[in-house]
Amino acid sequence: MLVLNRKKGESIIISDDIEISVLEVQGEYVKLGIAAPKTIEIFRKEVYEEIIAVNRESSKNLNLLKEQLNAVQEFSKEVKKTKGK
Repeated sequence: MLVLNRKKGESIIISDDIEISVLEVQGEYVKLGIAAPKTIEIFRKEVYEEIIAVNRESSKNLNLLKEQLNAVQEFSKEVKKTKGK
């Protein structure tokens, strides 16, 4: 991890198109401004972690739904075979 000290009004540049500026410092809080292309998603870490958790849960639910759909399709095939006899 790169650690930098910056004062109010100072910035850091990431790549050619992302600038992070220190806008204000009050006690233990630092207000940052981030200038980046609209194509780059920027999240607070706790929000990003929640998004990841929700996506993982959704993926589990999707896999369960796929398994259930496969079971229904197999059952349907068996019913068609039985009716054909």
